[in-house]
Amino acid sequence: MDLTPQDSVILAYVAEGLPLASRPYQALAETTGLTESEIVGRIASLRRTGIIKRLGLVVRHRELGYVANAMIAWDLATERVDEAGARIARHPSVTLCYRRRPHRPLWPYNLFAMIHGQRRTEVEAEIEDLRRAAGIVDAPHVVLFSRQCFKQRGASHAPAPSLTEVVDKTWTSEIAAS
Repeated sequence: MDLTPQDSVILAYVAEGLPLASRPYQALAETTGLTESEIVGRIASLRRTGIIKRLGLVVRHRELGYVANAMIAWDLATERVDEAGARIARHPSVTLCYRRRPHRPLWPYNLFAMIHGQRRTEVEAEIEDLRRAAGIVDAPHVVLFSRQCFKQRGASHAPAPSLTEVVDKTWTSEIAAS
């Protein structure tokens, strides 16, 4: 698939993050000269061809009042990880669950989950419920509450130019070609 100049603008716009608005593609439509439905169609096409691999949401949970955020890490026997991980991932309070290779002896943990809450006591109660529901009450674990929030953004696999740079370059090259 050949990228059009509008596709480059769309990619830069999506990479920067969509605005929290009822019509997030409206400004982009005005910038590119396409309609909102054409923008949505181009994004769908870019997804179908694999140029856009994934569109996701980054929730800034602290801004929503979720300030008690805990990462729970377990040291489970290898044969217990898959079943416990599946149970943990299904628990309604868990927002993220994944497996990693441990780095013994300093970091023996191989299963991780995140829980977000408005109060630390709520999260601690959810953790205990989660341990019981997953059948891992006896498993060694550590609970790490976050103390600081760093910049939250979606994944980026290559440095993306700013939307302004792409728009300026795109329109400059189109004007020069005409």
